[in-house]
Amino acid sequence: MTSTIKVNNIQNQCGANIINENSNTITIGASGDTIALASGASQTGFGRTGTVDWITTPKTSDFTAVSGEGYFVNSAGGAVIVTLPSSPAANSIVSVSDYNGSGATNAITIARNSSNINGNASDYDITKADSAVTFVYVDATVGWTSVNTSNTSDNQNPFIVATGGTETECGDFKIHTFTGPGTFTVTNAGTSSGSNTVDYLVVAGGGSGGGRYGGGGGGGGYRESSGAASGSYTRSPLGACVSALTLPATGYPITVGAGGASVPAVPGNDAGNRGSNSVFSTITSAGGGVGQGQNTISPLAPGGSGGGGSYGNSAPNAVGGSGNTPPVSPPQGQPGGNGHSPNGPYATAGGGGATEAGQNAVPSPSTAGRGGAGATSCISASPVGRSGGGGGSGENASGPTVTAGAGSPCGSGTAGASSNTNAASGAANRGGGSGAAYFPGPSSNSGVGGSGIVIIRYKFQ
Repeated sequence: MTSTIKVNNIQNQCGANIINENSNTITIGASGDTIALASGASQTGFGRTGTVDWITTPKTSDFTAVSGEGYFVNSAGGAVIVTLPSSPAANSIVSVSDYNGSGATNAITIARNSSNINGNASDYDITKADSAVTFVYVDATVGWTSVNTSNTSDNQNPFIVATGGTETECGDFKIHTFTGPGTFTVTNAGTSSGSNTVDYLVVAGGGSGGGRYGGGGGGGGYRESSGAASGSYTRSPLGACVSALTLPATGYPITVGAGGASVPAVPGNDAGNRGSNSVFSTITSAGGGVGQGQNTISPLAPGGSGGGGSYGNSAPNAVGGSGNTPPVSPPQGQPGGNGHSPNGPYATAGGGGATEAGQNAVPSPSTAGRGGAGATSCISASPVGRSGGGGGSGENASGPTVTAGAGSPCGSGTAGASSNTNAASGAANRGGGSGAAYFPGPSSNSGVGGSGIVIIRYKFQ
């Protein structure tokens, strides 16, 4: 049996109306009252008014938002990720506000949690100080749409924001130089209306020249982009038509290759040591190949640029190493020159450079080969030559004098040795191959290959 109670007013014990019906308008509660649902109860049919309930305790670490709530996010201590609710329904609503300008220091990322944001399958970053945005879920196509802001530029810096290495500025462009390991951290990926790509120069460590009657070390691999994205500076021909990199906001470990260690002329017939690779994001430059040693056939002679061939009693070790190993396009380096094998006077070949092969040794008149030319770029605002090949060694103890092979024309590869002298070492952070050692003489050593470098440049304002 269904019971019916007919009444226009319900009053509390004090005689005040708590439910009142008047001309189809029903009022619940009186002035000053609080209407609350029991714990665990839910409501339907009332809808939302387009507002949220603000949680006034600032959030300082990653969290998942709840529909109907607004959050103050303090990212002063580090970037914070706000994950939107999963499986949202139409009219779900979330608000996020930067707390005390911290978003300009560390990004506040709104993670989409498998739903679109403004019709795009990508997260949303707040990178401007004191920004706030409200998201309302519309449907599967649009997903969450930002409201209460005219467009996304109200919240997002259109230029790349990043840290790491030694930072300098050249007009509207920022340059990050890494002379050792580090991390290039992108906190804001930028937009096409400002900047969203970076130019780069990645140079590996140069190889060292061989020991006794050795060939010159190869230059470290040389890879660069065209420069069109960050000021159209002058770069080497190797950067032509090479696109800049698009980098999402995250950290990118940087590896800067060391130069190959020197080797002695006495005792032994040692080949040199290979330079180490340099790495930035998807770009790897290979270390310079080793200079061959007398009667030593090293499998490490190939490299970014190849090491030079030595003098020897058997022909194979006189052959220079190949460049651009492993292969990339455009080539990161050139092959080393060839030494020669007849009886003295003794002369060896130069290591390859970024833009030129190492020169061959000439048997008559006996002449040591110089290192191949490197490449020059103005990515750091001034022209610097890098990745040249090291020079071969030459005899001057007896018979016709043979001048040691010169380093590369760009100055990053170094000269080889003659009797009782040490070969020159490559300059730090220029990736040049070192000169080769010579025999006789207990004091003769090959040089140390030059260490590499990583430089990144982009528009920041």
